[in-house]
Amino acid sequence: MNDQIHTGDEHGELGEAEYAEFMELAAQEGFDPEQVESELAAAGHGPLPVLAVVGRPNVGKSTLVNRILGRREAVVEDRPGVTRDRVTYEAEWAGRRFKVVDTGGWEQDVLGIDAAVAAQAEFAIEAADAVVFVVDSTVGATDTDEAVVKLLRRAGKPVVLCANKVDGPTGEPDAAMLWSLGLGEPHPVSSLHGRGTGDLLDAVLEALPEAPAQTFGGGTGGPRRIALIGRPNVGKSSLLNKVAREERVVVDELAGTTRDPVDELIELGGITWKFVDTAGIRRRVHLQEGADYYASLRTAAALEKAEVAVVLIDAGETISVQDTRIITMAVEAGRAVVIAYNKWDLLDEERRYYLEREIERDLVQVQWAPRVNVSALTGRHMERLVPAIETALAGWETRVPTGRLNAFLGEIVASHPHPIRGGKQPRILFGTQAGTRPPRFVLFASGFLEAGYRRFVERRLREEFGFEGTPIQISVRVREKRGRKK
Repeated sequence: MNDQIHTGDEHGELGEAEYAEFMELAAQEGFDPEQVESELAAAGHGPLPVLAVVGRPNVGKSTLVNRILGRREAVVEDRPGVTRDRVTYEAEWAGRRFKVVDTGGWEQDVLGIDAAVAAQAEFAIEAADAVVFVVDSTVGATDTDEAVVKLLRRAGKPVVLCANKVDGPTGEPDAAMLWSLGLGEPHPVSSLHGRGTGDLLDAVLEALPEAPAQTFGGGTGGPRRIALIGRPNVGKSSLLNKVAREERVVVDELAGTTRDPVDELIELGGITWKFVDTAGIRRRVHLQEGADYYASLRTAAALEKAEVAVVLIDAGETISVQDTRIITMAVEAGRAVVIAYNKWDLLDEERRYYLEREIERDLVQVQWAPRVNVSALTGRHMERLVPAIETALAGWETRVPTGRLNAFLGEIVASHPHPIRGGKQPRILFGTQAGTRPPRFVLFASGFLEAGYRRFVERRLREEFGFEGTPIQISVRVREKRGRKK
C-alpha cells in the first residue's frame, strides 16, 4: 500500500523530473509559472493551516472573522450566543492561505456557562494550529477569560492575543492592561472599523506553520486510526466490543451513553488498528446541553485525527438526513470512508428491498465507498470489515503518474468535450495529481469547467484508476488572458 505514496517535497508529491516536465508543459500552454507553483504547493501540502478564533460571548469574534475574510460571512448581532456551531472559512493574507474557525455556541445551560465555554474552546484549540484569543478591552479580563487562558496554556498552541474594541488611541491603555493575562503582547484592534487588524494578521502568520501538521498517523510505525461515527444508538460501542472480543465500552439502550472518544488498540485480521469509539452526533448540536454538547465536539475532533471513518447506519431505520450529514462530514474532512449497515440480521426481505432503494436515492454521492452489512450484536460478517478498511486506505493513498494522467485527460477531451457555452468550448489542457490522502488533482483549463463536467471527470477518474473508498478533490485553474498594458 505505502509503495504508492511519493514523499512530499517542495513540489508537493511530484518528483524532480516529473515536476520539471510538468512546468515545461505549463509554460507551453501560457500559464504563469508562479501561479502553477502556488497551486501545486497548496494542493500538495494537503489541508491548510487552521486558525481558531476563541473568546467569551459578545467580544466580537464573528466581526473579527468577517474583517479577516474581507467580506460579511459570519452572522453578527449585538447580543451573546449568535454563533452556535463551529464555522470554517478559507482566508488569505500576504499571499498565504489558511482556514479560520469561528467558534461559539456557549449559552447558559444546566451545567453553567463555564462548562460550555470550556467545551467549545477546548475543541477549537485542539483542532487548530494557532489560536486568536479575543478579549473585550473595554471590559477587561474576566473570570471566564482566565478560564480560557488555562485551556490555552495546557494546549501549548501558539496564541495571538486580540484586544478588541479599541476604536482609537484613547482605548490603547485598556488594551495594555491585558498583559496581565500572561499571553504576551495584546494587539489593539477594532474589528468593527478594521483598525489594527493588519498588524494582528502579521502576528497570525508568524504563529501559523508554513505547511500544516498532519494530525493522523503516517503509515510507518504506528497503527492506522479508525473513527467509528454515526447517530446516537446505532451500535458504535457494540461494534467496538465485538471486534475487541471483550466488553471495553459501556453499552446501554439509552442513546448517548458514550461521552468521550475511547481509543482502543485492537488486533483484527492479523493487524493492529487504533479504533476511536465516538459519542453519537445529535441532530441539532446547538440545542444540546452539557455533556451531550461536549460529546458532539469530541466526535468531530476524533474524525479530524482519523485516517478512515467507518460510518455506522442502523439498517432497520430509514436513512435519515442526519446519516447523510455525518457522511458529508467525513467526506469534507478528506478521510477514507467505509459505510457499515448495522443490525442487518434483523431485516426481513421487504426492508432490505426498501433499504436498497434508499441507498440508491440518498447515498448516490458516496457510491464509491465500500459497504459492509454487519451485526454488532452477533458479530455477523465482522470479518468483512478489515478488507473494506484496507480497500479504502489503498484508494486514499493511490497516486497516478502525471504522464498517465495526461494521456487519460487527452482521451476525455477527445471523446467527451465540454459543452459549448457562449460560443466558446473550454477544454482541459493538462493536469497533475499534486497530493494523496485524499487524492488531490489540479487541472489547468482554457476556460471555466462547469460543475457537471467536473463530476463527469471525477467519475471517469474512478472508472479508470479505482480510488475506491476515498473522496477526490479536484481544483481547476483557468489560463489568464494576458492583455497589453497601456
